[in-house]
Amino acid sequence: MFIADIKRVVDQISRDKGIDKQILIKALEEALRSAARKKFGPKADVEAQYNEETGEIEVFQFKEVVETVTDPDLQISFEEGRRLDPECELGDSLGTKMDTSTFGRIAAQSAKQVIIQRMKDAERDAVYANYIDRKGEIINGIVQRFDRGDIIVNLGNTEAVLPVREQVPRENYRRGDRIRALILDVLYESRGPQVILSRTHPDFLIILFKTEVPEISEGLVEIKGAAREPGSRAKIAVASQDSDIDPVGACVGMKGSRVQNVVQELRGEKIDIIPWHVDAAKYVCNALQPAEISRVIIDEAHRSMEVIVPDEYLSVAIGKRGQNVRLASKLTGWQLDVSSESQYSEAMKSGYDSLMALPGVGISMADVLFEQGFYSAEELAKATVDDLVQIRGIGEEKAQQLIENARVYLENAVAARQAEAEAGQQAEAEARQQEEEKVEVDESGTDDESASDSEPAT
Repeated sequence: MFIADIKRVVDQISRDKGIDKQILIKALEEALRSAARKKFGPKADVEAQYNEETGEIEVFQFKEVVETVTDPDLQISFEEGRRLDPECELGDSLGTKMDTSTFGRIAAQSAKQVIIQRMKDAERDAVYANYIDRKGEIINGIVQRFDRGDIIVNLGNTEAVLPVREQVPRENYRRGDRIRALILDVLYESRGPQVILSRTHPDFLIILFKTEVPEISEGLVEIKGAAREPGSRAKIAVASQDSDIDPVGACVGMKGSRVQNVVQELRGEKIDIIPWHVDAAKYVCNALQPAEISRVIIDEAHRSMEVIVPDEYLSVAIGKRGQNVRLASKLTGWQLDVSSESQYSEAMKSGYDSLMALPGVGISMADVLFEQGFYSAEELAKATVDDLVQIRGIGEEKAQQLIENARVYLENAVAARQAEAEAGQQAEAEARQQEEEKVEVDESGTDDESASDSEPAT
């Protein structure tokens, strides 16, 4: 047979590539059927079977027993059939074992191509099946090469890609370096399954903590959320159903050993571990630590909060380039607007003054509107008649008039700001023109002086 020692080859490929033996055997059987039809024609009735005892694939050609043979490739005479099987009858189908060595070079090449293709398909299916259920796991690999910024990682039985967008800024790798990453996705493509890795996803941080903190894997401590700015800073919220277990302390570990292991894997990324709270306002306050919070104003409709902090804690709450409040917003799922107490007081005063500036609004009316949550003419302009008639002393006609007055006030205010901006731009343009004219005059004077200096003395 032109394929030597099939059993050994099948065992080796199955072991090295992780492909089921039966898939390889079926591919070989199909390849030999294809080779036989190349030699005897597409109409030939051919079957291939793997022989467990001999470790070979046997090919049989079936022919119909007839009285008179008109197609030798498909028929066999009754006399010849009797020699092969004394009990055969007309119309029976007799199978004869074929010598696969007679298939020839072209047929053998065809069989080889079918085998290679089926092996590729089987290997692709095996890799896909092996990794599709491992999405969300952390895997170890070796940096193999670089492709336009993407890192190609050798996982042993396949390659994975760590795209540029999933790489942590300022992390550098060289060929041969070991790398840990999250299996973000597994794509089934024609050229083979593509395993996509990530080191920037929040789940990478979560699973690292699950690995380092036994209380998390045992279910005693639960991770409620995580937010990252990869390579710089991260926040992770934890909770415990057992009052005897401190979830933050469990994640930090003795002398910070557990969290430091995670920090080391993330190449120095700072991690804030905060206690989760069922109350959204308290959760936000925890997320903004170490800043102290004076008050929180919640807007459920827009899922936003205005957070007021003492003046000395404003920079701490906002963080460097807004990082602290940005991460807290990602973690909690609330849009956060941080203001200092002085800024808040100034805004409240400005809003109150805008109410007082409306026709028909005196101190008592402004106080009532303020108490009902209408802190400025802008908020009053957005109100509906139904909102205002709920306030004692305001009827439908009065409500419509208040809303209209607020809208007119805002239009005038916007127009005034635009006029001021245009005046400022005009003043800047005039100043630039005057400066250019002055430069031209200075240059002209310099040229005249140069010309007189160059005149010969008489």
